[in-house]
Amino acid sequence: MSYVRWDPWKSIGFLQNRINQMIADSASDPLIEDEIARCEWKPAVDILDTAEGVIIKADLPGVKKENVSVELKDNLMTLKGERTADIPVENEKCYRRERCFGSFFRAFTLPGRVSADHIRAVLKDGVLEIHFPKPEAEKPLQIHVHVN
Repeated sequence: MSYVRWDPWKSIGFLQNRINQMIADSASDPLIEDEIARCEWKPAVDILDTAEGVIIKADLPGVKKENVSVELKDNLMTLKGERTADIPVENEKCYRRERCFGSFFRAFTLPGRVSADHIRAVLKDGVLEIHFPKPEAEKPLQIHVHVN
């Protein structure tokens, strides 16, 4: 049997590192605070390619439909708009402001070709849903097979 000598000072360095890590984790991240101060935002977007066409869903909470513009040119879809502050707040009475306001701009190249005819855009519950139908030649042809 071998004896291991216990050194109480050996664990102090490990304990100090753990305390330093806890303090660092609890401090606010300056990059996050800087992002909130700049208050830049871009709406989150999902792009889905279906058999019928391309569907784009964009989160636009608090954006009025008259403040949204969607354009399609050469298969490039641009989404731009503005979210305005609903309540003006004086600095001395505002404790924290994390919701961003202002203009935004997003541009996407759509997968495949889309038809410029029959494009639908609906803004409901803060989500903009845009349907770009595929041209008739690109839609898959459904063939029904009859069994005898």
